[in-house]
Amino acid sequence: MPDVQDLPLGPGVRLIAHDANGLAALDKPAGILSHPNDRADEPRSLLHARYVRDGEYYEWTSQERSPETGNGTPDAPPRRLWLLNRLDSATSGAILVCTDGDLAREIRALFLRKQIRKVYHALVFGIPSQARQVWRDRLAVQKKGGVIRTGTRGNIPSEAHMTVLRQQRSGPFPLALLELEPRTGRSHQLRVQCASRHLPIVGDATYGDFAANRAIAKKHGLKRLCLHSHETAFDYEWRGRTHTFRATAPTPPEFLRLL
Repeated sequence: MPDVQDLPLGPGVRLIAHDANGLAALDKPAGILSHPNDRADEPRSLLHARYVRDGEYYEWTSQERSPETGNGTPDAPPRRLWLLNRLDSATSGAILVCTDGDLAREIRALFLRKQIRKVYHALVFGIPSQARQVWRDRLAVQKKGGVIRTGTRGNIPSEAHMTVLRQQRSGPFPLALLELEPRTGRSHQLRVQCASRHLPIVGDATYGDFAANRAIAKKHGLKRLCLHSHETAFDYEWRGRTHTFRATAPTPPEFLRLL
């Protein structure tokens, strides 16, 4: 079985699920990068390892992994871990990786075919008018100077299913914990869909309610985007068999503390 138990995990990153084929899910804290953009980013990335952008994988050797003790074999072949999806650095939760390059291509194809179920939890200001809704929008995504901005006046079909999990009407700000299941994967989709319905995600410094963010940060010390990748699940074919993979990253306690 491919070994995923001794990965050189980044700060606060946890292994939460894995299978015998080399698939694994990590729980990424807010503020940690899915991959470094340059060498200076490596200390706050998913793994303490070199990232190969063309192949979309991390690479390291046993010797590189344990410089403090010197354990490992310097001439051992490098180990690789393929990154299968990404989360914005401000978003926490489940992110998929794989130790097998061929399997990585198969799982990435499932993402492209929208055959992977992804569920997010979001803490928002405000309370939806209905406990369940289907949100459909046509978004516009622009990238300028390496910065992505998404708006609601575009031609890109975007859909998400929303369920209210908890709500609190008392206090200076009504709050709700939402379960969001995107059926499309647009950049910043959930953040924009929430904001456009007057349900900005707590801590969103781009599309959110800035005054409310400051008030929440002052009162509760909460200074993060309250968007979390809670669950990822799918079936896949591999070596003549059908396998099921499911990973759940628990809702951050700071979300629940405010409700």
